Amino acid sequence: MPRGRRRFDAKLKYRVALEAIRGLKAISEIARQFKVHPNQVTL
Repeated sequence: MPRGRRRFDAKLKYRVALEAIRGLKAISEIARQFKVHPNQVTL
């Protein structure tokens, strides 16, 4: 049975955005670290 839709709180969104803005890691690495799809990390 498929699980329900995930909800991301503001704290997680902030951390992901900060990592993306810093530009020290690739988008795919950030996505893997936070367990989100790479399309959700793009700027």
